[in-house]
Amino acid sequence: MPNVLIISGHPNLAASVGNITILLEVARALPGAEIRCLDTLYPDFKINVAAEQEALLKADVIVWQFPFSWYSLPGIMKLWLDEVFVHGFAHGSTAKLGGKKLILSFTTGAPQALYSSNGFFGNDVEDYLIQFETTAALCNLDMQKPVYTCGVSYSDRDETKIAQQKIMAKEHASRLVTVLLTLSSEPEMVV
Repeated sequence: MPNVLIISGHPNLAASVGNITILLEVARALPGAEIRCLDTLYPDFKINVAAEQEALLKADVIVWQFPFSWYSLPGIMKLWLDEVFVHGFAHGSTAKLGGKKLILSFTTGAPQALYSSNGFFGNDVEDYLIQFETTAALCNLDMQKPVYTCGVSYSDRDETKIAQQKIMAKEHASRLVTVLLTLSSEPEMVV
């Protein structure tokens, strides 16, 4: 099994239904995966850049787990990216992350039907991922197909909706674990 590093960018994981369930399920299925929860590691938003870069260097597969926030990363994860993925480490002639696999694993509050050319947003979810694809290309990361689940909203949560979201999150975690296990069974390419 490759070294899997999961960066949780949820700004308040204690209040989460979907993302916390995904992380717990993945941790149960893949106990060797390292999970770094930015909200608990850095409640003061003071990122330990050296520790984060060290964790990234040990990883073969990097998973960014987050709730889609304004069609991008939540603030704490954007700060993490800004401070950790600096020139000379993540990109540039002395970059150190090249060749690692990157998986975006995220939830959206809006249902899937709103993410289409005919839907409210007028775009598919994948249309919003260009910034991540560009980041991966700049850092020479091998971006994998994203794993995402729509309709995990904070609004109007009742017990029934929470139960449904937990089921959706467990299905999401199962898909993510399958991808991670598939990556571990792929033969290493020799360049």
